[in-house]
Amino acid sequence: MGDHMELNHEPMIVMNGKAVLPEQTAEAAVALKEGRIDAVLRDASGIREWLRLHPDAAVIDAKQRYVLPGLIDIHCDAIEKEVQPRPNTLFPLNMALLEFERKLPVHGITTMYHSLSLGVGLSLRGDHLLTGMVDHIRSYRSRRSMIRNRIHLRFEVSHLAGMPIVEQYLNENAIDYLSFMDHSPGQGQYREPGSFERYVMKNQGVNSDEVRAIVDNLILRRQQVDRKELARLGRLAAERGIAVASHDDDSADKVEESASYGVSVCEFPINLETAKHAVKRGLRVCVGAPNVVRGVSHDKNLRAVDAITAGAADILCSDYHPSSMLAAIFKLADEGTAALPAAVRMATLHPAQALGADRELGSIEQGKAADLVIVDHFDNLPWVTNTIVGGRLVYTASVRY
Repeated sequence: MGDHMELNHEPMIVMNGKAVLPEQTAEAAVALKEGRIDAVLRDASGIREWLRLHPDAAVIDAKQRYVLPGLIDIHCDAIEKEVQPRPNTLFPLNMALLEFERKLPVHGITTMYHSLSLGVGLSLRGDHLLTGMVDHIRSYRSRRSMIRNRIHLRFEVSHLAGMPIVEQYLNENAIDYLSFMDHSPGQGQYREPGSFERYVMKNQGVNSDEVRAIVDNLILRRQQVDRKELARLGRLAAERGIAVASHDDDSADKVEESASYGVSVCEFPINLETAKHAVKRGLRVCVGAPNVVRGVSHDKNLRAVDAITAGAADILCSDYHPSSMLAAIFKLADEGTAALPAAVRMATLHPAQALGADRELGSIEQGKAADLVIVDHFDNLPWVTNTIVGGRLVYTASVRY
């Protein structure tokens, strides 16, 4: 995946914390060495012995705060807004990535699958911006990284001219996650008449005549989509070890269609019945952390908490709002929807498992990458005091109160 991580090869130990382990929260010290978790120490004698063997280790006092594995965000398109915060207002790609990346440790996100849309009318205009950002992320992460930068290519299936780009990226192992989207009006996210048109007009600053032309062209292209080609791309992704997701499935039939393309993750199912069918079908189901925090879908679709309570969702992503990830975890725990370790797994171990990264990431266990987040609370809201990536302290904050 090409991250040029400046790993900390000097030993470090995080002491006096409440470590959120895969199945429980425990008073424990987490010892780090060579960029990995060297040991999880639960008794004083074990801590003393480790410190004796590593007398020069840096010591971080967690002060009874929570110590979490670094958060893994498999779907976040906020990088696009960093490039284009308003219609027809573009910022340099290198500036956008540099500024966006340094915000992520503040929110406890240590692995980000930057979600980049390949399609017309719904995101950055022009394939050249998409390919430019993919190329820039790849170059950037080969030279330096604060966090683990990954690429989630969101392919609008009606964008027929984009098929060769997807295939090229798969063959070059240039992306880390692929999702198939269908944002055409009358189904999925845009079932309500006029909702697609309103979104595009607001997001892209086009007028009613221009959006009508976009809709007519989109419907025509959707009729020309070759489903066999989507299945072929799904197989190619599987050969490269790249997980494939669907987007906004709205029925059991749509889940079945998605599964025929090799999909293993169902992102943002529109209703509970669809989410339950996806789970029954053996798919992972991803819901948005902003939905959890706000208690409602911004599109008036499935409430994330309802899916989680019903056992029909097991992954959280930030969708468009990175700070929601940590807030959603603790809201689920505070309101009794899920025990804290289970809530944490939704933003760490489960996404790692879904994308085939769990041998390396996703939990506080010996031998895994030393990605940790120390979390305090203020006014009943979680906030990050320290973020460690690859055993290296990349963010720290100290506030008097």
